Amino acid sequence: MTPSDIPAVNRKLKEAYHRVKAPIVDLLAIQTRDPFRVLLATILSARTKDACTAAACERLFKVVTTPDDLRRISQDELEKLIYPVGFYRNKARAIHESARQIMTDFGGEMPDTMEELTQLRGVARKTASVVLQEVIKPDGPHDGVVVDTHVQRLSRRMGLVPATWENADKIEKRLMEIYPREEWNLAFVFIEHGRAVCTARKARCAECIVNQLCPRRGVQ
Repeated sequence: MTPSDIPAVNRKLKEAYHRVKAPIVDLLAIQTRDPFRVLLATILSARTKDACTAAACERLFKVVTTPDDLRRISQDELEKLIYPVGFYRNKARAIHESARQIMTDFGGEMPDTMEELTQLRGVARKTASVVLQEVIKPDGPHDGVVVDTHVQRLSRRMGLVPATWENADKIEKRLMEIYPREEWNLAFVFIEHGRAVCTARKARCAECIVNQLCPRRGVQ
């Protein structure tokens, strides 16, 4: 695939997945427009299924709606609220520390830039990009590309990056170079295509709507 193929690929994927039910983080962003709650949901969602993340968010947000609320929640209490999300102990520590940083370093106000968000514990560029794209700057201009395992896999298989690349930051930088900035919110359709067709176990190329533009058909 070459950069000139990107508009056609984007169009086909958006047409295929625009009716797909939104992931929990997207849905939460639509419902609340609250960057703090979207931040927490994004941290909880890593390596966790949407149903589990949704249940954890429902329990958590009955008790916590602001960074200051977390001062009254112990580590053990927080772990019980978010269990059984993946790596719940590590995530509880990250949530506690990031909330403390928001209170002490940012005066209780949510950071609103990539540089500031990535200063928070547990917030790498992927998480920061989700918060920025979903609620802080949903209409752009975007500051980065969300690169999860699906985006990494599809980028390699479609020849957007070399097949040997595994570093998410390196892949993000390349995607930012070859995609126009207005298309940096590509993650949703990549993720849905990665779940439905171009899966980790097998690339079902015969079912792929962009297989004629993919130079690596059948590559696992």
